[in-house]
Amino acid sequence: MTRNSHAPEIVIITGMSGAGRSTAAKSLEDLDWFVADNLPPDLLQTMVDLARRAKGAVPRIAVVVDVRSRPFSSDLKTAIGELKARGVRPYVVFLEASDDTLVRRFDSVRRPHPLQDGRRVIDGITAERDLLRGLRGQADLVLDSSELNVHELRARLRDSFGTAEETALRVNVMSFGFKYGLPLDADMVADCRFLPNPHWVDELAPLTGQHKAVQDYVLRQPSAAEFLGAYLQAVGVALDGYGQAGKHFALLAVGCTGGKHRSVVMAEEIASRLAKSWPGVQVVHRDLGRE
Repeated sequence: MTRNSHAPEIVIITGMSGAGRSTAAKSLEDLDWFVADNLPPDLLQTMVDLARRAKGAVPRIAVVVDVRSRPFSSDLKTAIGELKARGVRPYVVFLEASDDTLVRRFDSVRRPHPLQDGRRVIDGITAERDLLRGLRGQADLVLDSSELNVHELRARLRDSFGTAEETALRVNVMSFGFKYGLPLDADMVADCRFLPNPHWVDELAPLTGQHKAVQDYVLRQPSAAEFLGAYLQAVGVALDGYGQAGKHFALLAVGCTGGKHRSVVMAEEIASRLAKSWPGVQVVHRDLGRE
C-alpha cells in the first residue's frame, strides 16, 4: 500500500453478506484503524481528503462497502479507479464463504439476506455472488471464512494488517488482597496464602513485598519455588493459547490476605520470569498501601 504525503493507507472491506465483514472491520478497529461501515463508494475520496487534512493524524482508514450501497459493483470499481488516479492505492479485502455456510449463518440469526427480496436465502446469496464476481477477481486478499470461527478470522486480519507490537499479547500481572475482593477481570487467579506470612515476623510486618528483606523471606520458602515452577508452566500454555485465539490482553492476578507482602513478591517474580518470553509485561499492585 503506497501513499502520497499525508494520504492514508486505506483498506476496503467487502464481500459476501454473512462472511465476516463486521468481524474484519472490528479487527482493524482494534488495531487503531479508523473504520467506517456501510460507506457509499462515492464517499471514499471524501474520506481520503479528510484524512489528508488531518496531516497524518488519521494514517489508516478501513471502510466496509457492501450491497447496501447500490449500484454497488460498478460504483466501487469507479471509486477505486479514481483513488488510484490520485495516487492512493486502496487494498481490497474480499470476505468469502460457501453457500452452505452462509445459509446456516443467516438461519442462525433469523435475518433475511439483503438481496433475498421475499425469496429463499440461497436466492439472495446467488444474486449477491453474481453481483460481486468481478470485484472478487480484483481483490488483493480473498479470505474464505467457511471453516473459520470468529477468533480465527480476527487472527487472520491481525496477522495481515497489524505490526508485531500491535499483534503481541499484552500481559499484566496484578497483586491483590483477598480481603478486598477478587479482581473481576482477571483471566487467571493464583492464591499465595499457603506461604508463611511476613506479617507475623516483627521486623518484616511494617515492610512491603517491594523490600528485599521480604522478598528474600518469601522466595526462600521451598513451597515458593515449587509453586513458581508449576504456575509458570501452566501460564505459558495458557498465554500461548490466548495468543493463538486472538486475545489482545491477559491479566494474571496473584493474591494473598492483604495484598501487601506475599502477593507483591510473587507478582514481581512472575512478571520478571515471564518477561523473557513475553516482552512488555507490566506489574500492578492493586491493594498495596491500603493497610
